[in-house]
Amino acid sequence: MSTASKQRRVAVIGWPVAHSRSPLIHSYWLEIYGIPGSYDRIAVAPAELAAFIGSFSDHGLIGCNVTVPHKELVAQLVKIPDRETARLGSVNTLWMEDGELLATSTDGYGFLQNLHSAAPDFTPGRHTAMVLGAGGAARPVIAALQSAGVAHIYLANRTAERAAALAAKLGEGIHPIGWAEIPSRLETTSLLVNATSLGMTGGEPLVIDLAPLPSEAIVADIVYVPLETDLLRQARARGLRCVDGLGMLLHQAVPGFERWFGRRPEVTPELRALIVRDLTG
Repeated sequence: MSTASKQRRVAVIGWPVAHSRSPLIHSYWLEIYGIPGSYDRIAVAPAELAAFIGSFSDHGLIGCNVTVPHKELVAQLVKIPDRETARLGSVNTLWMEDGELLATSTDGYGFLQNLHSAAPDFTPGRHTAMVLGAGGAARPVIAALQSAGVAHIYLANRTAERAAALAAKLGEGIHPIGWAEIPSRLETTSLLVNATSLGMTGGEPLVIDLAPLPSEAIVADIVYVPLETDLLRQARARGLRCVDGLGMLLHQAVPGFERWFGRRPEVTPELRALIVRDLTG
């Protein structure tokens, strides 16, 4: 194997970044497939982000993942070859190609794979969705739901103007609502998605009453620390089907690993169990 192959170094950047389990996921795959390489965490403050991206190759990296709060800003600093991701303005996967730093988003793919895995009978055309959040994580989730065939999506954000702007950008079928309107709209919602960082360990709580949700509704949370958020705990207490954020994290990692290391990895029960042990140990 070439020297270049032995030096494949990838990382995840964010602020903060200590919570990320991406290094554990990719290191697991590197080990079981016998691929030389490494995957690290790099904390990059918002004020230092532009300089970091501008000198990306100087860090010895061939690629990286991007986590909160950098997904939207990084999208403005790199070249995005696919039109769909460029339209979203949010990226989570970077790689070097012919000396140029390129980017895409695999979050939408990861979200849908996880949703179908947890709810195999999910039929997009039959669902009215509500997405909480209008930031960098919400954008690919909304686009994925659109592409899957969900025709009606409520978009709620604490800053109403931001929800309205995103709805206008992403097109038909997205209906921005005020945060105070959530309870009344839940009555006709069959898929609720928290695409904010609210409810994350150490952060602000997500305060929402799920009582109005129909009994057949699905509740998904992209937060995976803690694995069972207050939102999911409340949903389970009502007997609703729940989709935790860990599955999305695992599935969104697949395309990036394949691009960086040349092999498409599998999301297995053993990998999930490894991350769960780390989260709960």
